[in-house]
Amino acid sequence: MKERFFKNELSELIWNRNYRYREHAHSIDRTIKDTWHRIANALASLEGENREAWQQKFYDLIRGFRFLPGGRIQAGCGTQLKVTLFNCFVMGTIEDSIDGIFNALKEGALTMQQGGGVGYDFSTLRPEGMPAKVTGRVASGPVSFMHTWDAMCKTILSSGNRRGAMMATLRCDHPDIETFIEAKQDKTALRNFNLSVLVTDAFMEAVNKRHEWQLVFPLSEQSRIPDPSRIVHRRWPGKTGEVPCSIIKTVPAACLWEKIIHASYDYAEPGVLFIDRINNENNLYYHEMISATNPCGEIPLPPYGACNLGSINLTQFISGAFTAQCAFDQRSFVDTVKTAVRMLDNVIDLSHYPLTVQKEQAHGSRRIGLGITGLADALAMLGLKYDEQPALGWTRNLMQTLCYSAYSASIELARERGPFPYFDREKYLLGTFIKHLPEEIRTGIGQYGIRNSHLIAIAPTGTISLLANNVSSGIEPIFNLSYERTVLNEDGGSSIYTLTDYAYQLWINTHGQSASVPDVFVTAHQVAPEKHIEMQALIQQYVDNAVSKTINIPRDYSYQEYESVYMLAYNKGLKGCTTFRPNPITGEILSPLHPHNLVSSTCCEIPG
Repeated sequence: MKERFFKNELSELIWNRNYRYREHAHSIDRTIKDTWHRIANALASLEGENREAWQQKFYDLIRGFRFLPGGRIQAGCGTQLKVTLFNCFVMGTIEDSIDGIFNALKEGALTMQQGGGVGYDFSTLRPEGMPAKVTGRVASGPVSFMHTWDAMCKTILSSGNRRGAMMATLRCDHPDIETFIEAKQDKTALRNFNLSVLVTDAFMEAVNKRHEWQLVFPLSEQSRIPDPSRIVHRRWPGKTGEVPCSIIKTVPAACLWEKIIHASYDYAEPGVLFIDRINNENNLYYHEMISATNPCGEIPLPPYGACNLGSINLTQFISGAFTAQCAFDQRSFVDTVKTAVRMLDNVIDLSHYPLTVQKEQAHGSRRIGLGITGLADALAMLGLKYDEQPALGWTRNLMQTLCYSAYSASIELARERGPFPYFDREKYLLGTFIKHLPEEIRTGIGQYGIRNSHLIAIAPTGTISLLANNVSSGIEPIFNLSYERTVLNEDGGSSIYTLTDYAYQLWINTHGQSASVPDVFVTAHQVAPEKHIEMQALIQQYVDNAVSKTINIPRDYSYQEYESVYMLAYNKGLKGCTTFRPNPITGEILSPLHPHNLVSSTCCEIPG
């Protein structure tokens, strides 16, 4: 009997449009099994004498959607296409000159052309109204140049059907921060960007103490030296150590914070990145300064940094779902983690890179981002409710196992292949995250080194989770049990697909359509915002990169309640916070149609 891997039409469409390898009009991948073989064969080509054994292990790993390599890996691995296998890039520091700005624009275009999403920190560009350093003309400010990037992104269609995505960041002490906060309140502006404010610990302290906050910009060699009382020293992107900065403006910290949160409340952007925490907890704190992330925020990266992603589908490790005999196969999960680390490490050597400097960074740190998807579905299948303590306890144990197993696997790889080039044994072991690992792992790092500087990331996994028959995305709750999704066709028209959550469909298959829905099927809008944060904070403890998660906010949530969500996120140790509350600009992602949680989404393209 022929195996049937796709359980809905949209999952097969996603494979066909995004990941199936074609040369011109000829399909090289006849079935999804051909795609899995293609990926496994390509990544095993680096294994020397043991190539055939690893080829089988890699195939077994990804067969049946057990492990989901990032979209770029699935689309490009083992093809003749000159594309990157990396989903995530942060571009270089933007030099504050016309040459520097347009060189950075060109590098971003080249990267998106090969399929990579990009992040940029625009803090290095002088604020609006400041004299330009060469011509003396007045600068137009970073937000004006972001529109140039946005226009470029509209014209570049990345490999497959994946349109480029971008992240823009700006420091909370940049003089144009208020313009940045308001930049997407026009529903036609900067639609290809996600925006995040780089929030420092000093700013949060000033907010809490109701202090004034200085907006500043570094002095250049051509700057007229201001009154010494108008100079402060700050760390700044693209600069070494603390540098003298001119105070351009002073505002009440609490008022600026309120502008950030109100914009997010009304327009869903900007998000915030707690940048000091990101740098302080960075395993490579001694080698790099981070001031941006990839478009979805799960990978904070230095200039020209890159990371490849993969997610373990938790639903595939559960037997006896919804019964008293339900069990999670811990041993198989650990084996999968170890093989996945090796597989992602191989991606680094196999991939093309749009820029030579990106290759140097990737090979220097050998960052990977191994994560999970289908968490909410797995919890439901195990009879655990997403927002209750037993589910949190189970998730804590799972994440601890994921983290420790991945680090152990990377140590073993270092024994075999050597540690990553930027590895400094003494300094690495003093890292904040590393100091909290078990002594056995720290001893192994001290003795053998470690192959990858970073190992764990929680990505949003939107498209690959749909590919895997609509499992719940990443660590998010189930969004809705059933819904309709409108998808743009290649001919410009659109089609509507009815989708059912993977675990809920399994429940229907075993209990019948008329069976009452158990309360373990809690959906995103039924989870209180503080419970979203509790789950994210718990998981962040075992993640050395970061966590991509959306905190769903009810439309009728008061501003005061909303503001407390961001304070809770900061106090709970998150590296960033992204919320979504239905608003006039973005509307609702999905809208209820009937009491069985059937919803309809807006028209969309399928990303990679």
